[in-house]
Amino acid sequence: MGKWEYIQFNDAIDDVTKYATKIKKEEYLNQGDYQIIDQGKDSIGGYVCSPDGLYEDVPVIVFGDHTRVFKYVESPLFIGADGVKLLKVKHNDLNVRFVYYYFKSRRVIDTGYNRHFKWLKEFEIPLPPILVQQQIADVLDRASALIEKRKAQIEKLDLLAKSQFIEMFGDPVTNPKGWDIRRLSEIATSRLGKMLDTKQQTGNYRYPYLANFNVQWFRFDFSELNEMDFNEADRQEFELKKGDLLVCEGGEVGRCAIWEEEVKECYFQKALHRIRCNKEIIIPKYLSRWFQFRSQYNKFEDIVGQATIAHLPGVKLKKLQIMVPPIYIQNQFADFIRQIEKQQSLLQQSLTQLKQNYKSLMQKCFWGEIF
Repeated sequence: MGKWEYIQFNDAIDDVTKYATKIKKEEYLNQGDYQIIDQGKDSIGGYVCSPDGLYEDVPVIVFGDHTRVFKYVESPLFIGADGVKLLKVKHNDLNVRFVYYYFKSRRVIDTGYNRHFKWLKEFEIPLPPILVQQQIADVLDRASALIEKRKAQIEKLDLLAKSQFIEMFGDPVTNPKGWDIRRLSEIATSRLGKMLDTKQQTGNYRYPYLANFNVQWFRFDFSELNEMDFNEADRQEFELKKGDLLVCEGGEVGRCAIWEEEVKECYFQKALHRIRCNKEIIIPKYLSRWFQFRSQYNKFEDIVGQATIAHLPGVKLKKLQIMVPPIYIQNQFADFIRQIEKQQSLLQQSLTQLKQNYKSLMQKCFWGEIF
């Protein structure tokens, strides 16, 4: 790191979690006067209406004890009841935003769904001149703002796609336009992927495969692509073809993306359903957006239930009641979506570059290469 003085975590930071009011997840509101900050990836987890117990000694840093997520919070808050640490910078010569970005620049060791605060407390915190801290925080603020702006542009296009879906087809739940309703098994074939059995791995027929985490909404994440054995019979059974719709069986039930042969000879794991549409009746562009609406409407809770971990088994998938408009209208919608996706793809490339630049900039700031 840079040639700066360093101080111990406990000399710089107070854990003030006990002074904040914790709100259980089931008590979150979608709207309200006061924010709840939890350890999730979203900046705000939910809201409450009553100010009783509001923590007002801000700014503070929120740390996700399980998720290792950091958040800088300037407004009074409540905190989520599970795995949240509320941290107050107590050293007079430390800028809070500087400390926040420093934490984000460091890697807290990942031990799975365990507590990680003990690892964070081992950090020593740099103490450059306060003017340098302010400059670093300002530079990283501007870089962060560019990233958030790009995310907002992508989200705006996603909202436009959702709006077009409703305008053309109406609400899939109430079906106000009276479109035909068909079971999925009547308009497509589907199957779960191959179960991963480590005992059966020989290493002789290794091929890449998609897991649940590889499938994001309308795109694939190839940052980590695992391999396992697929013999000749497996390859015939679990091959992926252009136009296949991959749907998450668990996790975020229904999350899906259309396979465009991004990877040669790729297969899929049991955590995913492969759906092949009868394209004379229904097309993947339409069906994928139907899954998105259905997922965001009630996360398939009426289908999967919540007695155990939510998942959508193959039998229930085949019985899904799908709203099926005429194919020519689906194709019109698909043309619109392709234009949206082209713009989103360009913005996503820009976002990826901005994130890489941000990471590099952060490292240079804290190595003393810029200031």
